Order: sequence, then structure tokens, then C-alpha cells
Amino acid sequence: MSRKGNCWDNAVMERFFRSLKTESTSRDQYQTHEEMTWAITKYIHFYNTKRIHSIIGSAAPNQFEQQFLKSA
Repeated sequence: MSRKGNCWDNAVMERFFRSLKTESTSRDQYQTHEEMTWAITKYIHFYNTKRIHSIIGSAAPNQFEQQFLKSA
């Protein structure tokens, strides 16, 4: 958290948690903590390896990172 005018913003994490809630956890009922942990882990893997993001050229984050590292 930061004061007004500082660029230390948590918007990236807020957007991730919005996606997590709307795309994954809100539509399911979990009986145990382990079920929810597994579902969140599965979603994070999907988010990083398969879900495309338009802001990074319609690529998955892992794919974008690999392209970046090759070009650096």
C-alpha cells in the first residue's frame, strides 16, 4: 500500500484475485481446505501457462517471459 501519488500499487494482485474469484473459485463448492488449495494451485498453473493476456501480446505469462529472456 502507498500514499496517493506513489506508484507502488497493488492493482496487479487485485486483478489476479478478481480473475481467480470470477473464473475459478466462485462457481465451486469446496468440502475441505485441501480441495480449495488444489483448485487454487490448478488455477495458478493455468493462469501462468495457458491463459492468454492481451496486454502482453496475447501470450501466457510463462511464454512471454521465455520470449523476453531470449531477446535479452
